[in-house]
Amino acid sequence: MKNLIRSLLPEPLLQAYHFVLAYSGAVLYGFPSRKLTVIAVTGTKGKSSTVELVAEILRASGIRVASASTIRFCVGDERQDNLYKMTMPGRFFLQKFLRRAVNAGCTHAVVEMTSEGALQYRHKGVALDALVFTNLQPEHLERHGGFEAYAAAKLSLAKHLEESVKRPRIIVANTDDAYGQKFLDTKVEVRAPFSLKDAEPYTADDKGARFVWRGVLFSVPLPGTFNLYNCLAALALGEALGLKTDDMKRALEHMPVIPGRAESIELGQPFAVVVDYAHTPDSLRALFETYKNKNIVCVFGATGGGRDAWKRVEMGKAVDEYCKSAIITDDSPYDEDPQKIAEAVSVGFTKHTPLIILDRRAAIAAALKGAKEGDAVLICGMGTDPYIMGARGSRVPWSDAQVAREELERLKQQVQ
Repeated sequence: MKNLIRSLLPEPLLQAYHFVLAYSGAVLYGFPSRKLTVIAVTGTKGKSSTVELVAEILRASGIRVASASTIRFCVGDERQDNLYKMTMPGRFFLQKFLRRAVNAGCTHAVVEMTSEGALQYRHKGVALDALVFTNLQPEHLERHGGFEAYAAAKLSLAKHLEESVKRPRIIVANTDDAYGQKFLDTKVEVRAPFSLKDAEPYTADDKGARFVWRGVLFSVPLPGTFNLYNCLAALALGEALGLKTDDMKRALEHMPVIPGRAESIELGQPFAVVVDYAHTPDSLRALFETYKNKNIVCVFGATGGGRDAWKRVEMGKAVDEYCKSAIITDDSPYDEDPQKIAEAVSVGFTKHTPLIILDRRAAIAAALKGAKEGDAVLICGMGTDPYIMGARGSRVPWSDAQVAREELERLKQQVQ
């Protein structure tokens, strides 16, 4: 339906509609962002995890905080899963959320912001204090019309920070990324770059990350170099806000599991089971590098029909390169033929022959049943997505983590 509307309305009229709608929401809810310290997080990968990390270090510093991401919405101690299949829902959602935060006595809000949200002006009317940039990798290219246009949508959020009436304005950016300097060039009062060099010496594997930052040793129970980057982003922001290192260390070292983000499923099985949102070639490789000490069995799809068809072969190549075996499965095909999507992914395989099991539960069950001690079953692509989206707007309620637990329990009962 959204694609139909886009095709019928002239682009200038569509943009004007989104612009007016965004500011109408701000007016309706009394510009709540003006009463909060608002921190936005953008980039391709790591946004939701960084939101979680930033919110946690703020809480550990005695700050009452609200946060909004692809994973969930939190206002103080209240938590609600994001069931919208959108990071930045429309219809005034963000302004209403910020108003709730103000009414609940929060002083800070951490908000994940996306390129799609930027295209639809959903950030307009939100006065920012800080923007955190994680990284930039190819994604949503068909929607944006190419990588440079995608990058421009992200950079528009930095321009939005420049235009904020708040002071001081803070930009935090990953300087190991090719676009990091472009974000640091934002005309604001405080620039806070971060890099892996800030963490040396460091180790990052499937058990967690251990690193030294500002002369202090951190041991964080989140796996992978990608999570180390997320921690460094949170620390750079915290330092710019004047938070105490001891409070941030305590928060990160006791960080709870982030749902759907390298989430380990433990039911006593002799092999690892991990649910992760990885849905691009780059994010798959980052995950595989983290578990390269194990024999990797990957269950994955192509993450959504009707978009980003370019990445299907590339995802197949990444899985073929790193994994012992693979099962290609259903992953919200929308109105596309799921069998054709799976076959397009399979073209990327040259060393292995992947199984195609379109029923996602059956695919997970098959991977778990075949797993052996020392293996790692990586269930990729959905993360915390609450539905598998099918043709003509149909949706099936879903949870990779819940299904993995159910199928592991079933295996245990069969053994007994």
